Amino acid sequence: MEELIKVNDIKVNFRSGTRTIRAVDGVSFSIGKKESLGLVGESGCGKTSIGNAILALVPIAGGDIFFNGCNLADIKKRSEFMNYRKNVQMIFQDPYASLNPRMTIGSAIMEMYNNENEMFQMAAELLRTVGLEENYINRYPHEFSGGQRQRIGIARALASSPSLLIADEPVSALDVSVQIQILNLFRNLQEQYNLSYLFISHDLAVVKYVCSRVMVMYLGKIVESGPIDMVYSVPAHPYTAALLSAVPDIDAGLSARRSNKRKSRIILKGDIMANTGHIEGCRFYPRCIMAENICKQAEPPKIQIGPERWSCCHFAEKIVNIRVPACME
Repeated sequence: MEELIKVNDIKVNFRSGTRTIRAVDGVSFSIGKKESLGLVGESGCGKTSIGNAILALVPIAGGDIFFNGCNLADIKKRSEFMNYRKNVQMIFQDPYASLNPRMTIGSAIMEMYNNENEMFQMAAELLRTVGLEENYINRYPHEFSGGQRQRIGIARALASSPSLLIADEPVSALDVSVQIQILNLFRNLQEQYNLSYLFISHDLAVVKYVCSRVMVMYLGKIVESGPIDMVYSVPAHPYTAALLSAVPDIDAGLSARRSNKRKSRIILKGDIMANTGHIEGCRFYPRCIMAENICKQAEPPKIQIGPERWSCCHFAEKIVNIRVPACME
């Protein structure tokens, strides 16, 4: 698969008084053209900071970001940077907060165009594309429902003809009945516009519906990544297993009632480490049900446990009950 964007060992820090918070602590991944990559984890793990770093909304303290082979650090001209920003767009979690309440939705979409003759035509076409009537063009954000506002946000993102969309919790603020409509829209748009997605969410079921690969993030680090069906069926990290155990499964619940069995839920105990300095061992150690002394003493290596599948756990092979091929040991 041809590579669209590559993130290499990036770090994002924030200052809080006299402390430095390491929101993203050495994360690497790539997204191919027309590929959808999911990023999951608890609130505060650094998911949104990765998206903001790719968009250059926050500075990176280390590492590199390459887009179509070009290092963003080498972009000096404003025109080149603006061209990059047209190719990478974000869809935000709160559709109302992302829209200017004083602008009509037509004006918000048409900001991308300079030619007056094409402005209304393109805005109307984009509204139809996302499932809205073109006569909505002169209405204001407060006149729409949450799902309609998110459709407007998607239309505005598409106005610049991007290659990559970063969707940051795009359905978490919507009613459950509306979520599936927006997720189906994402899937249809990917086919229609040949888009790549970085789909950020805490909802594993949502990510599985949209994405082909997934990364699991914990406290600034990617702890597991791989094809989504493999990761969800046989997790290779205790944190991933805990997240998956919390996903409701209606069908499993019905069968469990008949057999008097219930899905085993993994309850995480202990406290989350403060990510303000160098962490010696595994950052998941205080909450892990499999933790041993080595977890506290040494940071787990990145272990390949299958094709395009990685886990950062000392016991990854034991968890999935497989043996790494000799060429990878």
